[in-house]
Amino acid sequence: MSFSSTSRAADELVAAVGVHGGEPEAGFDPINKWANGKEPLVQSTLFKRNNNVSLVNDLATNYSVSDNGLKWTVKIRNDVKFHDGVPLTSKDVAFTFNTAANSSGGLDLSMLERAEVVDNTTVEFKLKDPQATFINKLVSLGIVPEHAYNNATYGQKPIGSGPYKFVQWNKGQQAIFEINPDYYGQKPYFKKITILFMSSDTAFAAAKAGKVDIAEIPVSFANQTVDGMKIVSLDSVDARGINFPMQPDTGKKTENNYTIGNNVTSDAAIRKALNIGIDRQVLINGALNGQGNEEFTGVDKLPFGNKEAVFEDGKMEEAKKILTGGGWKDTDGDGIVEKNGIKAEFTILYPSDRQERQALAVSLSEEAKKLGIKINVEGKSWNQIDSLVYSNPVVFGYGSLDPTDVYLRYYGIRSGKGKFSKYDNAIFYNNSIVNTHLRNAMTNFNQNTANKDWKLAAWDGTTGYSQKGDATWLWIATLKYLYIMDEDLDIGTPKIQPHGADIFGNIYEWKRKGNETI
Repeated sequence: MSFSSTSRAADELVAAVGVHGGEPEAGFDPINKWANGKEPLVQSTLFKRNNNVSLVNDLATNYSVSDNGLKWTVKIRNDVKFHDGVPLTSKDVAFTFNTAANSSGGLDLSMLERAEVVDNTTVEFKLKDPQATFINKLVSLGIVPEHAYNNATYGQKPIGSGPYKFVQWNKGQQAIFEINPDYYGQKPYFKKITILFMSSDTAFAAAKAGKVDIAEIPVSFANQTVDGMKIVSLDSVDARGINFPMQPDTGKKTENNYTIGNNVTSDAAIRKALNIGIDRQVLINGALNGQGNEEFTGVDKLPFGNKEAVFEDGKMEEAKKILTGGGWKDTDGDGIVEKNGIKAEFTILYPSDRQERQALAVSLSEEAKKLGIKINVEGKSWNQIDSLVYSNPVVFGYGSLDPTDVYLRYYGIRSGKGKFSKYDNAIFYNNSIVNTHLRNAMTNFNQNTANKDWKLAAWDGTTGYSQKGDATWLWIATLKYLYIMDEDLDIGTPKIQPHGADIFGNIYEWKRKGNETI
């Protein structure tokens, strides 16, 4: 499909992509989860990250942190206007962060006491806790205009200061954005972007029919060919893993009366045997059609990932010895090992609308049979998972450049410092040495030193949250995001994709080859 076969102008882009997790329920409002940590298109952020994940300025010109880590001072540009022509000042920055901190949106700002205006181009963030990872919050949140913000309506017709202006949103169908001629930064080549909201199967059909320029497609289509189009596979840090409830079921309940604990996964021999026995590449080849990379700690490929925590898998015989040594034996010949009258049988849950998670869970259950472990696989709604996550393993997806995710996943006191959501440390893991490493990492403003502690939390040679230590999770793979696009579409050098993807993260580099001067 050459571009001339369509009726669109060369500088118009039609995309059927699962951008930022699909159509936003609350609209295009950063305070209500829109594009947190990703390119919001309509809004600007204080900072961004480049293709090398290094911090670069967006609205901000510089920042400083007090010696005690509790006061962050950020200077911003004085030449930025919102799409309605009103200047953007530090009042809008402070308003955005204070509003987000008091909302139930997707960004954890529980460490923020208050953002205060110093002058038109200076804002101070006062923290309750000296968290070095706060810098990632300054990357993640798009700035909204105080004069035009209403929580109930803003997301339906947002005003920002980003590279694109919002034009219209036909719910369930499409959203349209047009170039902001007054944008202060590098202006994108594409003057109009239309995002179509459709299933990945339908998106593939639309691409074949020449109705879209780029579409996110299922991994099952990886080997398809379409005349005039190319398939591009993007690496990600979007990891799929299964959490293991670490406590036995002794009748304890959460404050919502949900059961805590699992009598099978609380046994270290089960967790370690599964981790070392399964062959991750087999699961990737089958469940993901080869579109993934092996993952062992959930953060292998990130600067704070510990290569020493990575191990060799697919060692079935060694895994069986771990089970036997832990007292798990098949005494009745039914193919399932047992211990103290308890069968090695449990259920893994997955969100019923996530096909790749179902496929991974089913593939894992087949591998586990070889070890004498019976895994039942059930799809549930997220509301159902909410009540079952403390007693049943769940196939989760995580992938962020912000190591706060690691802290919230493994830090041992759910009511401790920081905001713990229903899925944070749902396994009730508590290792005092790991806690110390995590706390040191969170509060250390020397990135190199902090990274050492993040790594030691996974494995310090004696203990850690990884398989070599307490084997708290069974990490399987990082996904590859698959796109089919017009052969003339040049998407530059995409950023490594986070959880949920960020395909427009480098939209400033995109162009249509042969039409670069438009």
